[in-house]
Amino acid sequence: MLDREGYRPNVGIILANAKGEVFWGKRIREHSWQFPQGGIKHGETPEQAMYRELEEEIGLRREHVKLVGRTRDWLRYEVPENWIKREWRGSYRGQKQIWFLLKLVGRDTDISLRASTHPEFDAWRWHEYWVPLDAVIEFKRDVYTRALTELSRYLTRKPEHTRYLRQHTRAPLRNFNESFGEPYPDAPDANRGGHKAGPH
Repeated sequence: MLDREGYRPNVGIILANAKGEVFWGKRIREHSWQFPQGGIKHGETPEQAMYRELEEEIGLRREHVKLVGRTRDWLRYEVPENWIKREWRGSYRGQKQIWFLLKLVGRDTDISLRASTHPEFDAWRWHEYWVPLDAVIEFKRDVYTRALTELSRYLTRKPEHTRYLRQHTRAPLRNFNESFGEPYPDAPDANRGGHKAGPH
C-alpha cells in the first residue's frame, strides 16, 4: 500500500527499559542494527500496526509495554534505487513512519526473536538512548535522529543529544522513571486492550 507520493505507511518502535536504555535488533544475517518497524496494513491504525509488529518482531504483547508517546506526524525516508525491488522501481520511493516510544513493563525474558515464522532479527541488545548511529543503514540515519529527537520531549532530563551524536560524549540515563515524563495525553493504557525494499 503506497500513498500518492510513493511512500509506504509504516511504524517505528523505540522500546526502553527501566534504565532508559533502548532496544536494538540486529537484522538477520546482516551486520546492521535497527529499531523494530513494519508496514501498516489496510484498515489498521498506526497504533494497531505498532502492537502487531511489536509481537511479530520481538514477541511482546500489549501487557508487556506501556505507551509513552508518538511522533506528531509522519517522518519520511527515501530508499536508494539499488535497494528497491525491480518491479517496484518508478512507483516506490520509501517509507513514511509514525514512531512510538514504549516502556517495557514486562521482563527481558518476554522478548522473543522467533515469535513469527519470518524473523527480522537474530540478536538484540540494550543501549543508551543517544548512541552513534554508525551501525544503522545510512539512508535511515536521518529519520532515526528525527524520531529520537522528537520523542526525547518525554524525557524529563533533556540530554545534549546533538553534541553527543557528534562527539559520542553523553553519559547514560540513570533510570527510566527519573528520565521519562508522563505518557502523552492521548496515549491509552497499554493494558487495555540487506533485504530489497518494497511496499508489501
